[in-house]
Amino acid sequence: MSDSHRTKLLSYAALGVGILSLGFSGIFVRWAHAPGVVTSFYRMAIAVVLMALPFARRRRAAGRIPAAGLRYALLGGLFFAGDVALWATGVMLGGATNPTLLANTAPLWVGVGALLIFRERLRAAFWAGLLLAMAGAAAVLGLDTLRATAFGLGSLLGLLAAVFYGGYFLVTQRGRETLDSMTYFWLAALSSSGVLLLLSLLLGLPLVGYDRWTYLNFLGVGVVTQTLGYLAITYAIGHVPASLVAPTLLGQPVVTALLAGPLLGERLSAGHIVGGIAVLGGVYIVHRSRQRAAVEA
Repeated sequence: MSDSHRTKLLSYAALGVGILSLGFSGIFVRWAHAPGVVTSFYRMAIAVVLMALPFARRRRAAGRIPAAGLRYALLGGLFFAGDVALWATGVMLGGATNPTLLANTAPLWVGVGALLIFRERLRAAFWAGLLLAMAGAAAVLGLDTLRATAFGLGSLLGLLAAVFYGGYFLVTQRGRETLDSMTYFWLAALSSSGVLLLLSLLLGLPLVGYDRWTYLNFLGVGVVTQTLGYLAITYAIGHVPASLVAPTLLGQPVVTALLAGPLLGERLSAGHIVGGIAVLGGVYIVHRSRQRAAVEA
């Protein structure tokens, strides 16, 4: 087997591992007997600790951190903290599946943000995808609200989390102009940890005193999702075409839905499935629209 063929196989394997790792994130949050904000703090703090040594080695080799890059990384961490805190709280209220589905509408808000901030021109296909995804999101939200107010609120928080995740992407786009991926990842995670710690303290949420099972799930979401998952995706992005990685990442809510059935006892109605397909279809159309625009620019 040639080196290029081996690298290609490893890249696709890494992409699969990344999707599976991210798909487990909602499961770990539901299994942990802790508020979503606290689980999110441990998720980011564990990743900071695990990646501290690689970060330090990278900085020794690369030298001083540019001031502009540092500002963007810290701001990106703020947005990411809002994303994971809202999403995890939504998962605790409304189950793992639908908040995760709606949190994956982030590319829609990236496109809208690019229009408003960077004056990027958007195609008709983008708006068609946006309308399709929002129609699906409205259906999911409506069905969850009919089930119980908490389920509707959980899905709404997942949708709001996507707005913060979209902000994170937009800030990261600028931050990566002056920082390598490892440096940006670690600084943003450090910023997120600080914000989530402060938020936990302001809300009076206990950071310790949980049972062993909860601490194991803190470890799971920190090691498996935040560290292994994102590193695997980052590796895949370096070797697999972005046109394949982006739509493949939409498999995360599908993996979560498949896992949530046997592991959490969550069941989706036909209406939820149709709404979910509309959301994922709309986001895929948005991906394709922006990729074509980038190629033609």
